[in-house]
Amino acid sequence: MSEQLNRLLSIMARLRDPHAGCEWDVAQTFRTIAPYTIEEAYEVADAIDRNDMEDLRGELGDLLLQVVFHARMAEEAGHFDFSDVARAIADKMEARHPHVFGDSHSPGWEALKERERSAAGATSAMDGVARALPALLRAEKLQKRAARVGFDWPDVTGPEAKLVEEMAELREADAASRLEEAGDVLFAAVNLVRAYGIAPEDALRATNDKFERRFRAMEELSSGKFNELSLDEQEVLWQRVKKTENTLKNG
Repeated sequence: MSEQLNRLLSIMARLRDPHAGCEWDVAQTFRTIAPYTIEEAYEVADAIDRNDMEDLRGELGDLLLQVVFHARMAEEAGHFDFSDVARAIADKMEARHPHVFGDSHSPGWEALKERERSAAGATSAMDGVARALPALLRAEKLQKRAARVGFDWPDVTGPEAKLVEEMAELREADAASRLEEAGDVLFAAVNLVRAYGIAPEDALRATNDKFERRFRAMEELSSGKFNELSLDEQEVLWQRVKKTENTLKNG
């Protein structure tokens, strides 16, 4: 294992060589590589969703390359190297699992993470929620942080009423405030879904998949002429696809 990892580190060093390396790789920075890192993480998740282990192996390699790439650029700038990255996460995992590696009577995971945040200088419950997260996932994390210090609805009736209120405000909003009010509707919807114990990201991903599946089925039923149908005719196909799915589901 270490042989192949060292090989990968050597390949990256060669690619980044300013004299004999790859022009594209040499030109990259943390900022230009970051979107690729995010993309590769999503492709790992996609391979897992499809239960494609062969593809997962390749996607994990692509993600590892991103870590090696960032570590190499940091090493060139004199910040840290790959060994420092591995050491830091190894130290963190041991510290967060003292019941495995040390004291069996240690505080729980969340308490340990909170202690780490305090040691890092965190002054707000909101500190450490990355701005680069997908907006839906970030909304959930911000709400969970607020709930951790007691700022949360006691049951679903609060977020239900809030969602209705925000929808009314969006309906009445002028052009200048419509963007903000639309965001409030989405934020309230996240809060409501979270109150039911459902991860909003998982819920929306499932609905996205369902909509795409049903839309493709409608296109197939229309023999490639879906855009020539009236809205009423398209609705007939939509209901037909839904009925077929429900029949198969209820078997």
